[in-house]
Amino acid sequence: MSQSYFDTDNNGHKPFELPGARPHYNPDRPGQVEHIFLDLILDIPKQSYQGSCSIRLLPIRNGIDRLTLDAVNLNIESVQVDEVPQNFDYDGEQLSIQLSQATQIGQRLLIAIAYSVTKPQRGIYFIQPDKHYPNKPTQVWTQGEDEDSRFWFPCFDYPGQLSTSEIRVRVLNPLVAISNGELINTTEDGDYKIYHWLQQQVHPTYLMTLAVGDFAEIRDEWKGKAVTYYVEKGREEDAKRSMEKTPRMIEFLSQKYGYPYPFPKYAQVCVDDFIFGGMENTSTTLLTDRCLLDERAALDNRNTEALVVHELAHQWFGDLVVIKHWSHAWIKEGMASYSEVMWTEQEYSLEEAAYYRLLEARRYLSEDSSRYRRPMVTHVYREAIELYDRHIYEKGSCVYHMIRAQLGDELFWQAIQTFVQDNAHKTVETVDLLRAIEKATGRNLLFLFDQYVYRGGHPDFKVAYSWDGDANLAKITVTQTQAAEGKNGSKDLFDLKIPIGFGYTQQEEVRSNGKLSTSFSALKTFIVRVNEREQSFYFPLENKPQFISFDVGNNYLKTVALEYPIAELKAQLEFDPDPISRSYAAAALAKKGGLEAINALSASLKNDPLWGVRVEVAKQLAQINLDQAFDGLIAGLKDKNAYVRRAVVEALTQFKTAESYKAVRGLVQKGDPSYYVEATASYVIGAIASANLEEKPKEDKVLKLLKSVLEEKAGWNEVVRSGAVAGLAEFKTSEAALNLLIEYTKLGVPQPLRLAAIRALGKISVGQSPVNLERILEKLTELAKETFFLTQIAVASALGQMEILKAAGILRSLVDQTADGRVRRYAEEEISKVQKNIGSEKTLRQLREDFDQLKQQNQELRSRLENLEAKSK
Repeated sequence: MSQSYFDTDNNGHKPFELPGARPHYNPDRPGQVEHIFLDLILDIPKQSYQGSCSIRLLPIRNGIDRLTLDAVNLNIESVQVDEVPQNFDYDGEQLSIQLSQATQIGQRLLIAIAYSVTKPQRGIYFIQPDKHYPNKPTQVWTQGEDEDSRFWFPCFDYPGQLSTSEIRVRVLNPLVAISNGELINTTEDGDYKIYHWLQQQVHPTYLMTLAVGDFAEIRDEWKGKAVTYYVEKGREEDAKRSMEKTPRMIEFLSQKYGYPYPFPKYAQVCVDDFIFGGMENTSTTLLTDRCLLDERAALDNRNTEALVVHELAHQWFGDLVVIKHWSHAWIKEGMASYSEVMWTEQEYSLEEAAYYRLLEARRYLSEDSSRYRRPMVTHVYREAIELYDRHIYEKGSCVYHMIRAQLGDELFWQAIQTFVQDNAHKTVETVDLLRAIEKATGRNLLFLFDQYVYRGGHPDFKVAYSWDGDANLAKITVTQTQAAEGKNGSKDLFDLKIPIGFGYTQQEEVRSNGKLSTSFSALKTFIVRVNEREQSFYFPLENKPQFISFDVGNNYLKTVALEYPIAELKAQLEFDPDPISRSYAAAALAKKGGLEAINALSASLKNDPLWGVRVEVAKQLAQINLDQAFDGLIAGLKDKNAYVRRAVVEALTQFKTAESYKAVRGLVQKGDPSYYVEATASYVIGAIASANLEEKPKEDKVLKLLKSVLEEKAGWNEVVRSGAVAGLAEFKTSEAALNLLIEYTKLGVPQPLRLAAIRALGKISVGQSPVNLERILEKLTELAKETFFLTQIAVASALGQMEILKAAGILRSLVDQTADGRVRRYAEEEISKVQKNIGSEKTLRQLREDFDQLKQQNQELRSRLENLEAKSK
């Protein structure tokens, strides 16, 4: 934004490389591209443009008589070098120019290519109103990463070539054109206006951009440099709300990276139908207009703030310091994702930043366990875009944090600043980061990179504790469960120095009423080397600790299962200063189950100072199959924090009872200040009601309720109505629910809602009659023909949830006809899901239903038993 090529042993993880993957290297360089100048005339109604691309090249060696440029589906009209026409061959993908005079070192060439483009499939996108979406704005925007610039102009399209660039473009008034660098000229030409932009600092082709639209411009500044926000007219307030922290972020990152913001301006342009969240084009970031927040959305949506700081961080990591090859993309994506953590620390608190890190780690862990495991640096793939995954974003962020923990704050920032200063306006590989660290700090961190960057995976720790009261010894046993038993020298083992802390609390008398209260006083910390599959460590302590903190600070990327007695877990949940440790303790308590665990978790849901931990506790309470857990949870519906209320509502899906139904129905009817809480409630009421299908009237009532949400609650970005769509998809045997969903997959339905409805077709399909199944497949076959990236992804997601062979057939045709590498890969992964789903699905489903019934009965019995025990005590 793979498995090592020779590594066949994959520990039961799916391989990253799909058939057809091969090693990719940068091409040989004929010379240094010094400047690229695009001169374009747009014809937006016809989705076309014509113009010229001029490339100034300084040859690196003598005697080159042929130049090969990337150029896909362009109409090449003529090629000149130094104003002399040249012979050329063009196969629709590469433009091969036969030079009439071979190159000479030091003699620059000016290559001028006249060309035109009609209805481009990638690279440049024409957005216009149509009969289905009459209110769509008229816009044109480009997207170059990874290798899509070749779809809109001829170029040497790989990140290893850096040059200055210039774009002159003619557009119809009142449209404005925004591009990289500074606006050096605008001229009127009848009904048209010509915008002329110049980018004077070198950058790669994938960061060249153009955005055209009838935008409102909001001006801000940082130290005299223009900071501008461009949005559709009428959304100015949302723009300020969403992006107003930008100047402070520029100041913050300029200081952290030790390099003042390097470009003449910073523009953020919000465009329609954008295929990503954002793209860090040099000095001109493009963002999806779906990131613009209204007042209610801002209550519990920090994604926009994270997106803004992420793309801004790229202006240094990615744009000022450029990766030489896609295989090193983690350097920029990891730092941009880590900058989200840093900004959270700066703007909110250390604790919130720790929780943010935990969420990032989990997103990577989920990809590693369910999708594939790969080294972060690999040049073996089919298309470079496949590398833009959780391994380079979230795992990359965790690696930067581990570097920071190894070096300490002061040395970490020295190393980062050395890296940026030494490599400004140059290209880098992973080894350059290691060199900068060693140069600035004297530390060699290759051991960390070898374990986390150059190979796949992470340690999975199981930690057990016991206390020997006679000898005053604490015994900690650490097992690395990712390595097979009896394999001590295994390459799956990690070798890390890990701090283990013993926590002590003290009782204090609270003055006002003479009551005793307990407070945390200190952690006694030891550092141990963990490098075998199983090791036991003994610690002589003066007193028995109240709790144990494994990996104090939780700086290492890992998974942890705590096997401590319940008393220690309760103390850790209450007193450990680290929110990540408290979250681990909550999970371990939930595993233990029982009333004591429920009481501890319920208290934590009320009292934990950090909303993030309260969110985790709500999730864990729902894992305990006892009715009493419901009482603990329900109190959380009154939490003042919307994130917590949302987590509590979601947790209620585990309780398929009249009480949970009533609580959630109240929320759907009355509403909540937060869109997301309302959306979650709309989904959860479907999940609860559909589980108790003996009551047909209830199903009709809920369908009516969800239909009213769909008719009345448009809201921001269709969040609430998409929740109702997810709720409908839970009624897997209902034809009425299916009919409603199909209605919302039609063109003309607002896009976010339409995509949600398409995805929901897969979910609802598994209980439908054969006739309805055919309707679903027909609908998805028709939708699979649409070319829009997000529609194709939604269709693939729906088909992947189905349990019928025909779904795999439709996915196969999507693979064959899509132009997008990400869609292709995703659809292929979904094909294997369908094949797995089919298995002996009927028997499995019957078993699952029987099991759910047993679980329900068992829960009722155990809950009664726990009550009786509690009373007898």
